[in-house]
Parts: sequence; structure tokens; C-alpha cells
Amino acid sequence: MKLPVYLDYNATTPCDPRVVTTMLPYFTEIFGNAASRSHAFGWAAEEAITHAREQVAALIGAETKEIIFTSGATEAINLAIKGVYETYTTKGNHLITVATEHKAVLDTCKHLEKQGAQVTYLPTDPEGFIDLAQLEAAITPQTILITVMYANNETGLIQPVKQISDIARRHGVLFMTDASQAAGKIPVDVNADGIDLLAFSSHKMYGPKGVGALYVRRKSPRVKITAQLDGGGHENGMRSGTLNVSGIAGFGMACELCRTEMPAEAARLAGLRDRLEQALLQLEATAVNGSTAHRLPHVSNLSFKYVESESLLMGFHKSIAVSSGSACTSASMAPSHVLKAMGLSDELAHASIRFGLGRFTTEAEIDYAITTITAAILQHRAVSPLWEMYKAGVDLDAIPRNRH
Repeated sequence: MKLPVYLDYNATTPCDPRVVTTMLPYFTEIFGNAASRSHAFGWAAEEAITHAREQVAALIGAETKEIIFTSGATEAINLAIKGVYETYTTKGNHLITVATEHKAVLDTCKHLEKQGAQVTYLPTDPEGFIDLAQLEAAITPQTILITVMYANNETGLIQPVKQISDIARRHGVLFMTDASQAAGKIPVDVNADGIDLLAFSSHKMYGPKGVGALYVRRKSPRVKITAQLDGGGHENGMRSGTLNVSGIAGFGMACELCRTEMPAEAARLAGLRDRLEQALLQLEATAVNGSTAHRLPHVSNLSFKYVESESLLMGFHKSIAVSSGSACTSASMAPSHVLKAMGLSDELAHASIRFGLGRFTTEAEIDYAITTITAAILQHRAVSPLWEMYKAGVDLDAIPRNRH
């Protein structure tokens, strides 16, 4: 077993060697610009893009013309939300989203609020689910878009996407989802799920970084968006810029591998995740954050009371790679906005760790993680005054804390 053990697959994944093999020729041999239509180099590059587009579309049940390549999910999310807002602003200016969304969605909505948008941020219950009745009640004649994450990047919780889309359809409102964590991990079908726009990223599914896609529905309804990048009219006029041929080829192969290997991989990872989780839950005052019935098969978010996660992570950061929240906000010392929105206290949110397992996770790595993390938690609690008080029977939740 090689150290450190990587259990942060929600942040990013290593490229599958089969993906790398697919990409290599497009760096030196088939290096043409896919927009060059007058010679064989361009034709070969365009052929690679076409094949990859078919592979990406097949993963989510879309048509090839509905796939717009981007630099990643963040750009795809910006293109979708801003593109819809600018296109449909004559119909309305109201957007609905959820307090537990990724910052790519929340920050984009905050940006549009400065442009005159009205945004409703739905709360969640303690497991992370939105209230569907509350969602429907929030819709107004001015509502043009509902955007709800398919599966949460911190807890793995899977929202009832089909029911959300049914509500959106009844009111003639477009429905978008950030499927960055779901695509390639669980079955996602844009038609069965009733999705109008869907964003996802290559590097979350064993493909290269710097490439992703936005699905834009072409019929029933036909969705229109305003481009956010101008200069050449690439990607059906929705996203100008020379296409990243090697990256897109790798993305396509990554989608193909996920599509064919998903059932077996999900079952294996769920077994490893449960093994890790059940062992760590043997520790006193430890709990799962979020739903255990409706979540991704490879994710576990655990809170360890009276242990500061950041200091805990420093104790084994050279041997195990995990995180206390989203990679995009890991530089912040603030508690996870996802866990806070689910009702956790600052202390409990700061005492939580996200475990993300993946394609190359082994049983030996899980067993090593169980032993190492258990020892680290027991060591931290042994010198914790709060833990000593807790063991003495003091109700720490009843003690007022200094909030300065």
C-alpha cells in the first residue's frame, strides 16, 4: 500500500490510465484545430470531438447536439444561469436555488442579484432535503429558473430530481441541475429526470481537469441561453473558443468508462464506504451528516464531537488525504455552509470530515484509514477538556458559548 491514502475523490479524481492513453495522440500527432475545416489535421480533430460528444451525451441520455463543451462545471454553471437570466429576462427575473448548493451556483446567483435578479434560497431539513411544497410555493409569475444540485458534494445527498422537475414543468419554469458529483457515479438521464440544463465536469470522473460540459435541452422545451464568451461562434454559438481536443477526448473516454463500469463500481464503493463508516461510528459521539438512505455510494460525511477537524486533519495529513468540506472553500476557516444550512452548530460543523472513496480505493487503504483515524480521534479527545466534561456528564450544549 502506498501512502498517503487518498480519500478525497469528491474534490478531484486521478486520470484513469485508459483516459491518458486516449488523450496522448492529440498532443503531438493529431494536434489540429477542430475548427479548421480545410485540411486533414482539422478533420481528424473534429472527428475526435464528435466521438467524444457522443460518449458524453450517452452518459446522461442526451442528444449530441445538446452537449456544449466548457472548461469545467463552474463555467457550465455560469453559462447556464447567466445565459438563462439574460435570455428570459423579459419573462421574469426570479430564480430559485438551495442554501446547500456549491459556491459556483450561489456566487453566480449573488452576482445576478446585483444585476437586478430576485433569488430565493430554499432551506433544507437536517438531512439536506428541500421541502417540495416550499419549493412550489416559492414559484411566482416572474420565476424563470429553478437550479437544484443533483447530489451534494459534501454529504452525497441525492435530491428528488424528478419530483423537482415535475413541479418546474407544471409552472413552465426551466429546471437546471449541477450534476458534478452525480454524473458518472449514479444513473443520470436528462429525459427521465426532466432536466433542462445540466452541468458536469471531467475531473470528477477520472478524466482530465480543465474540461466539462453543459447539457442544453433542444426540444420540449427548447432552451435558449445567451453566450457568455464571444469570439468565433463555436459550440452552436453558445461558447466561443478553440476546443481542448485532447481534454475533450479524455472526457469522452472517462464518460464511456463510467457508463459501462458504473453498476459494479458503485456496489464495490458502497461496500467499502459502509465498512469505513461502521467502524468509525463505533467511536462515541460520532454521527453521519445527511441522509444514509439517499446518497452517493462513495461518500460519507461524519461528525466527531469535541474534535476540531482541522487540527485532526493536521495529525494525519501526511498519511491520509481527506477534507472538512468543499475543495473550493477549503482555504476559508468558516464552517461548511452546507452543514450549517442543515442545522449543525459551528462546533459540530468544524468537527466534521468528508470521506470520498473512488475507483482506485482498496480494502487495505480503508483498513489503514480506520486504524489511523480512530487513533487520532482518541488521542485528541484524551487531551480535550470538553471531552472530559462530556464524559463527566456535563450537558455542554446547555452551556452558553462565547460567540465573539
